[in-house]
Amino acid sequence: MTEATPPTATRETITLEGLKAPASIVVDRWGVPHLRAESEADLWFIQGFNAARDRLWQIDLWRKRGLGLLAADFGPGYLAQDRAARLFLYRGDMDAEFAAYAPDARAICGAFAAGINAYVDLCAREPERLPPEFAQMGTRPAHWAADDVVRIRTHTLTRNALSEVIRAIVLARADLATDLLRKDIEPMREPIRPEGLDLGSLEITCLDTFKLATAAVTFSPERLAAPLEDWRRWTQVADNGEVMRKAEMEGSNNWAVHGSRTESGRPILASDPHRAHAAPGLRYIVHLEAPGFNAIGAGEPAVPGISIGHNGTAAFALTIHGADQEDVMVYETIGDGSSYRYGDGYEPMIEEMAEFTVMGQETQSLPLRFTRHGPIIAEAPGRAVAVRTVWSLPGSAPYLRSLTGMRATTLEDYAAAMRGWGTPSVNQIYADTSGTIAWMPAGYAPQRPNWDGLLPMPGDGRYEWSGLLDPAEYPTIVNPPEGFVASANELNLPADWPHEQKMFGFEWTEASRARRIREVLGRIGINEQPLHRVEDSAALQTDVLSIPARRLCALLLRLPRSGAAPELWAALTLLEEWDHQLRANSAAAALFEVFLAKFLKPRMLEALVPDASLRPLLLPQDNEALLRALEQPDSRFGTDPAAGRDALLASCLTDAFRDCEKRMGSSPSGWEWGKLHHGYFQHALSGLPDAPAHLDVGPLPVGGSASTPMHTGYRPSDFRAMYGASVRLVMDVGEWDKSIAINAPGQSGDPRSPHYADLAPSWSRGAYVPLLYSREAVDAMEMQRIELIPG
Repeated sequence: MTEATPPTATRETITLEGLKAPASIVVDRWGVPHLRAESEADLWFIQGFNAARDRLWQIDLWRKRGLGLLAADFGPGYLAQDRAARLFLYRGDMDAEFAAYAPDARAICGAFAAGINAYVDLCAREPERLPPEFAQMGTRPAHWAADDVVRIRTHTLTRNALSEVIRAIVLARADLATDLLRKDIEPMREPIRPEGLDLGSLEITCLDTFKLATAAVTFSPERLAAPLEDWRRWTQVADNGEVMRKAEMEGSNNWAVHGSRTESGRPILASDPHRAHAAPGLRYIVHLEAPGFNAIGAGEPAVPGISIGHNGTAAFALTIHGADQEDVMVYETIGDGSSYRYGDGYEPMIEEMAEFTVMGQETQSLPLRFTRHGPIIAEAPGRAVAVRTVWSLPGSAPYLRSLTGMRATTLEDYAAAMRGWGTPSVNQIYADTSGTIAWMPAGYAPQRPNWDGLLPMPGDGRYEWSGLLDPAEYPTIVNPPEGFVASANELNLPADWPHEQKMFGFEWTEASRARRIREVLGRIGINEQPLHRVEDSAALQTDVLSIPARRLCALLLRLPRSGAAPELWAALTLLEEWDHQLRANSAAAALFEVFLAKFLKPRMLEALVPDASLRPLLLPQDNEALLRALEQPDSRFGTDPAAGRDALLASCLTDAFRDCEKRMGSSPSGWEWGKLHHGYFQHALSGLPDAPAHLDVGPLPVGGSASTPMHTGYRPSDFRAMYGASVRLVMDVGEWDKSIAINAPGQSGDPRSPHYADLAPSWSRGAYVPLLYSREAVDAMEMQRIELIPG
């Protein structure tokens, strides 16, 4: 599973102003930096320095995007995105903001920013250190301030704002059954409709600014050359279907197995967060060591600390939890649109004139408008639309509450830390050396006393939050009798949870991954099944059994074969021998996914949704709703629903077989899912004509799908895996050097580095590298040592 041979180490000494005492960065052979400092203040300083050393282009772009500073570097084509980002910056009390993360959060963020600045200054003195992207784009990295770390909100995961608007449009033009093909509601309910708001009057474009604020930065010759008069043209950079697919695909798995179910008698904790693939990757593994603190794990490189990992006593991990943290509010406005109806009268909007530096142009002044609920994202005569989110509350910078959580060494302390967690809403899994394992949700959960958050609402005062759900009332599971805790973004609240009185949300990810994980973990030690090992958690993280395939094949294999086309016979013969594993080398897996994505899903919409103009709004389609419709066919399939369903399945499977013949040859012996389904890590600049070579990483044949524990969500147009594990960790709680991990595509963001893409082949094969913790183990695998000396 892992390989470990001693590397040849290189050494370097750097003098840094701002460092109080000597420190070191030891980089192991897999690119993981182990930071050693003589104080926590120096530790956060060198974490910032090291983040810039490995990921300077990435974090500089992260900051400029989040603060709305892109146009200064890249021109008018980025002005609209800058304005959108500025709308969602935190504008509240900064003392309360820092205090929400940790008592020393301001000092941590200040030291972290100073460390980044130290590396920026080092690059100014030694330009050869600057990543090549800066030369390509003709830009320079900027200095950071402590506030920059916390004020940015738009890098967090978004919830259901777009879903609310799409649901409104679909309900106005069709019915709930149609919308459920797009997104299931759990627990099932009829959405509460707004009084006095015509759902049919909403347009999907009303959320363009919100989508732009939360979108990744894209580069094209046209956008970079855009003249100032065309700046508004660049307000829509993401297709609605892709935005919805991203929201569905970005999740995670995590679990902890109790020592009573493991071979070693120690708990095992595993985590693999799923996000959009890119080069460099989203996550970064780092080891942080100073007197009184010693933690290793993964986080985002622009954020101090770690959010997934361990501190030598406790291990912790997170997945996304379905709390609904945003609402779309619609306002009646009067006059020039600067006042909106609220209560019995009208309130003036708050207006702020924002200054934007634009490359090659004079400074531009643009208005930002806000209601009491949040920023205005769309305006028309007599109407305005805003998004209300928890982002305006102190403590909503994503993942930063980890500054407290990563220090906890008891369940009580960890649970207390999680009660202050803001965004994104997450399932926290915990395990420690005392043998305790636990699950708990964390994150702000707005309470809606008279609606459910599933549709846009009037912002006139009739639909207001009544505060946040008290985190002390959140459910918790500790040392359950089944011997494990697990989550995979599914609806996992207790069966008797009072959803009306204690509201989280009603939109969750399909439960296929969660069911498979529970299926595997639930049989540990039962009927002579072996006890669990680290290798078994790794195998489960890379498990490719598809429960949707299992359920659909049960229907397909009952199809009548009398008089069937030869292709249908051949397809059914291939599937009846299949074990429903989406292995990269599987012919049946290739046939099944082509059948599902290219034929069944589109034709289901054609059959069940007469209004063709609605079908694009229903993408990417909800697997559970699709399976339910097929397993329980109704009159939408015709006068004989079962026969109509079977005819649809047969035609889709027949055409899928023919399609596979065209793609991969006439004989299924030459078909492989991995020939179609590739992992690919694209760099933001790779599409430009003068882009340096080797910025992108891939293609890498992979198995799985969005419905398997090894999440490899793909786009249907070409089956490219766009989403999946950004990092995988499996921690042996108490024997920490036996822990394993893999990042993708590599630890470094510098294309010149040997660690830019070195882990990608292992990632695609489901292999891991050691997650070393003890000094002895780390030093034995030292590849590079950087000694840092105070200046």
